[in-house]
Amino acid sequence: MGAALERLSASHIAQAVRSGQTTALAVIEGVIERLSAYDTLQPQAWISRAEGDTLRQKAREIDARVAAGKHLPLAGVPFAVKDNIDALGFETTAGCPDYAYWPSQNARLVQRALDAGAILVGKTNLDQFATGLNGSRSPYGAPRCVFNRAYISGGSSSGSAVATAAGLVAFAFGTDTAGSGRVPAAFNHLTGFKPTKGRWSTTGLVPACRTLDCISVFTEAPEDAALIDNVVSGYDPGDDFSRDLAQIEHPMQRIGVAAQLNWCGDIHSEYLYAKALERLKQMGFDLIEIDLAPLSAAAALLYSGPWVAERTAAIKAFLKSSPGSIDPTVRSIVEGGLTVSAVETFDGIYQLAGFKRYADQMWDQIDALMLPTTPTIYRVREMLAQPFALNANLGLYTNFVNLLDMAAIAVPAGFRPNATGFGITFMGPAGTDRALLTLASQWRGHTTYPVPELDLTQEFRMDTIKLSVVGAHLEGMPLHWQLTSRNAKFVEKTTTAKTYKLFAMANSVPPKPALIHDEEGAAIEVEVYELDAAAFGSFVAEVPPPLAIGTVMLASGEQVKGFVAEPRATKDAEEITALGGWRAYMAKLKS
Repeated sequence: MGAALERLSASHIAQAVRSGQTTALAVIEGVIERLSAYDTLQPQAWISRAEGDTLRQKAREIDARVAAGKHLPLAGVPFAVKDNIDALGFETTAGCPDYAYWPSQNARLVQRALDAGAILVGKTNLDQFATGLNGSRSPYGAPRCVFNRAYISGGSSSGSAVATAAGLVAFAFGTDTAGSGRVPAAFNHLTGFKPTKGRWSTTGLVPACRTLDCISVFTEAPEDAALIDNVVSGYDPGDDFSRDLAQIEHPMQRIGVAAQLNWCGDIHSEYLYAKALERLKQMGFDLIEIDLAPLSAAAALLYSGPWVAERTAAIKAFLKSSPGSIDPTVRSIVEGGLTVSAVETFDGIYQLAGFKRYADQMWDQIDALMLPTTPTIYRVREMLAQPFALNANLGLYTNFVNLLDMAAIAVPAGFRPNATGFGITFMGPAGTDRALLTLASQWRGHTTYPVPELDLTQEFRMDTIKLSVVGAHLEGMPLHWQLTSRNAKFVEKTTTAKTYKLFAMANSVPPKPALIHDEEGAAIEVEVYELDAAAFGSFVAEVPPPLAIGTVMLASGEQVKGFVAEPRATKDAEEITALGGWRAYMAKLKS
């Protein structure tokens, strides 16, 4: 198998097992090998797991059913279940050991997956009681982003995302109340499908907010999510919140987008979103700008409004009897609901009705809405230091979806330089599930991203930073050694955006340029290199004034770190913008 783990496809596995190209037993043997390799890195992904011999026996039973002529849509497909969803043979903990119980039956969705031939590998970790979007609020440990384990996995369906992204299972059920089935999908380069409320049964789910809760699924591709939807969707008379909605399957041509977004300082997310918009235009979609403010106001109600009391209602007896058993951050959130009054609750309902009216009118103008799944990502240590504010940032573009009765699917849209995934989410009104799955498949068919290797030999992937150089650090120039001595990797030769002026500073040895941002400027030639964080830090420490390292926009629109200069650098300097770059200026001096 080697160090790198490849993703598993539910569709491909099921087709191969049904056709006799492979067996469920062979698939499970591969899964057991993968589990062994990955256990040393992310044991936190799991809360409980089936023994190898149990998995082998289940696989043999699937092979026997296939041999007997049974049609199994998920034949031999390994899957996992978030541990707030009941599965026979496993305790349900909801991420809290003292809350744990043994279920008497499978959750309806779990049973449907098993009946279709899927093989349950185990129960996955989560932010306790599904309260959080980051994955660090669990006594079982904090799963990490599979591509850079210094960073959060996203939550609350943390373990489900990690198990799928690492190729340990082909799909995993999560839950989604505020974005828990979409945020981890983005960070781990997965598809995260959140169906319309009530489309999938929630029988057997430990509730977070019963009126908003959805069971969701993580898969490698939208086509796999569509396969799971075919198997598990349907009205459940035993679920008070189940709905039998007609599906809206017309083509989605008009895509709503928002111009002004809060990126929480993440220039890489901002760039990747801009590239996603460009891609949608190239695919022929009509992009229509919408006002995001009413949706953002609705999102604020989830934790700043009365809906926090619904979380309290879900575990009120346990909160009263065993408050010390609850994670302190989770407990502080849930206890907040104890003081919400009936008047505040009705005020919140009235506000939400107004926002829902806006959303309904919005759907008259657009077929789907596309936003970044999250504006940024954080390191685990950052999240632990600021658990409330940073978690809130992760939900800026997810929290309103269930409140406003939307379906949503998160899809990959690239990687940041630190190898963490960036994603976008397509959203539509209730009943557009199949149309959204089709839209997501179209997106995937027109996008490819080089996926970083899952390196099992490396504890943490070193963060890297792109640096643009404009003068004496160019290849062949006197200070280029300051890059090569730090093992800087050449990325590209390009130009800045057409908003810079270049000056040759006076009395500088060796000669150095000063790059100044100016809207009346021009494109200036630069070279871009990549350094690890430690090397970048030591490089910056040696940059003398009046030069500095700031943020430079390239011709592509990407923003990278790069040489800029203080205004005093232009005193007695010669403007050389018209030459287009430092090499041309040095050539002029020699002529």
